[in-house]
Amino acid sequence: MKYSKEEVMQYVEEENVKFIRLAFCDVFGKQKNISIMPNELPRAFEYGVAFDASAISGFGDEARSDLLLHPEPETLMPLPWRPENGRVVQMFSSITYPDGMPFECDTRRLLKTAVEEAEEAGLEFTFGAEQEFYLFLLDERGKATKIPYDEAGYMDIAPEDLGENVRREICLTLEQMGIRPESSHHEEGPGQNEIDFRYADPLSAADNAMMFQRVVKTIAYRNGLAADFSPKPVDDAPGNGFHINMSLRPFAEPETFSQMIAGLLANVRGISAFLNPCEASYQRLGHFKAPRYVSWSHENRSQLIRIPAAIGEYRRAELRSPDPAANPYLAFTLMIYAGLDGIAKKLTLPAPADINLYTADPAALAAFEKLPESLAEARQAARESALVRAHIPEKILAICCGE
Repeated sequence: MKYSKEEVMQYVEEENVKFIRLAFCDVFGKQKNISIMPNELPRAFEYGVAFDASAISGFGDEARSDLLLHPEPETLMPLPWRPENGRVVQMFSSITYPDGMPFECDTRRLLKTAVEEAEEAGLEFTFGAEQEFYLFLLDERGKATKIPYDEAGYMDIAPEDLGENVRREICLTLEQMGIRPESSHHEEGPGQNEIDFRYADPLSAADNAMMFQRVVKTIAYRNGLAADFSPKPVDDAPGNGFHINMSLRPFAEPETFSQMIAGLLANVRGISAFLNPCEASYQRLGHFKAPRYVSWSHENRSQLIRIPAAIGEYRRAELRSPDPAANPYLAFTLMIYAGLDGIAKKLTLPAPADINLYTADPAALAAFEKLPESLAEARQAARESALVRAHIPEKILAICCGE
């Protein structure tokens, strides 16, 4: 349900809400929030709530430190793990300067703009996220170890799969928050899990990806565990992927869909620094089903882009290179613009790579362009990308790519 400002204030009063968290994220995709009391809500809606941006990495310095959070009522969701008596709710917020100008490092606003530009072109994108994470034991001080919660394998069941009840609690909690998980299972790595979501509009999908990590970490800790979303938590085991399924409406135009995929392929090296934003990201790529080459195919999981078997509204392209360290707002923003670029230029989709790229001989592999093999290479590709420079503010580019 999407609420209006009046409905939010009514909900707060009727549901005995005592704390309202105004949520946002930094440039690197780390969620932040400020809590306000119910009597401050009308002021927050009308004027915004000030905070010290100089303390947020990448947001500014002491010379120009004040920014304002403006809660967006349609994003209201309860936090079910907080007490029933004196409930806590959350809203995502836009960020402005005190004079009302939008803050250029508000990555959620960048995604809004990308969605609006797609709509102006008569196109609607939807996204579905698949995030993987490890569950590790805690030590006697409550700190995370690197000891996996279990030794189960891909899609194993209890009793080998010890994460079954944790995933169940996560999914039920997400449902209470209005977030719809689609499926869950044990992944290949020891203690590794995956939960997938139904497709949604880009903003909702990015908001849900942000909340998903928070819910998983909260539920894991309540069960005496640590959830780890880093790209490569265990050296000799699979890394964590953030597979992003991207769909396009109208569904009846397969040529446009192909042009969208061609745009992703043409621009993926330039946007990789935002899909894979840390050094460990590049230790994952090329191993355990994580892609290394710029390629696509139907159903083939050794490719960068996989087109799963589906028709009509379920037809989608799965981009398999991103990892959970990515800021989802930036990732979805750049994927939209890459898709629009392919459509605007009527790019031709190359022939599918219907081979297993993990076992192919060197001669066959030589025909494919590689993804960046290091963060430094990815950052250089971003600085040279016309698409990135056209749509990512210089301040964000400087923070993320060292301009």
